[in-house]
Amino acid sequence: MTMPINLHPQYVTDASGKKVSVIIDMQEFQDMLEDIEDLITIADRKDEESTSHEDFLKELRTDGIVQY
Repeated sequence: MTMPINLHPQYVTDASGKKVSVIIDMQEFQDMLEDIEDLITIADRKDEESTSHEDFLKELRTDGIVQY
């Protein structure tokens, strides 16, 4: 799934007009960092064995977390 990047950058240029820095809204920056952290977590867990939803619910019931 591809999610659109919603950035509205402003550029800082040098005397010749070359872009040297970027300014983005703080909320956009925090959202971007959160997305990067999520991607790192996904990459770290890519080789972990998955659990079916049914088995996960059984485990929650066994641990007393879910009572239905």
